[in-house]
Amino acid sequence: MAIIDSHEALREVIGEVAERTQKKVIDRIDKHARNLIAHSPFVLLATSAPDGSCDVSPRGDPAGSVLVLDERTLVLADRPGNKLVDSFRNIVDNPHAGLLFLVPGMNETLRVNGRAKLVSDAPFFDDLVVRGKRPKLAVVVEVEELYMHCAKAFLRSSLWQPETWPERSALPSLGTILRDQISLPISAADLDAELNERALNQQY
Repeated sequence: MAIIDSHEALREVIGEVAERTQKKVIDRIDKHARNLIAHSPFVLLATSAPDGSCDVSPRGDPAGSVLVLDERTLVLADRPGNKLVDSFRNIVDNPHAGLLFLVPGMNETLRVNGRAKLVSDAPFFDDLVVRGKRPKLAVVVEVEELYMHCAKAFLRSSLWQPETWPERSALPSLGTILRDQISLPISAADLDAELNERALNQQY
């Protein structure tokens, strides 16, 4: 393998970044970013521990659920999950975080980098209620960098084109995967039924 181990070596392969690309990185939530965030039902939250180990966590809610408090601050509600809290443990130890907002059918994405903190209560928690459920925690992100990411990845992957999707029956169910990975003494069908019921009943 030809290992790239310096910025200079990287630039020799990739080339220099265009001036317009450099200028697209801003430090605030402008009207366009606010509009995209309002229409995004799905965001990826990236965090890392002090030792450099990383975690990326999917976050889903009805579009408009991510709050924009001002041009530098946004808020994501926490919803019930597996309680591993990898992202939250990382944020407690290392506040740097990255976000990737997706809008269904849109090939461009919105990238946000900043500093995150966990809060257990604040006046805006009333605005985070979904289906009558108030979150126990929220992630507040102070925006340091924000920019649009071009459509190339989504065009290459054809992500939004159903005709390119694999048949779901060709892939194992979550119950099958978990049964095999951790040797559970339960059938895949029974485990799938349990997982599906739990997911439907414990969304919020």
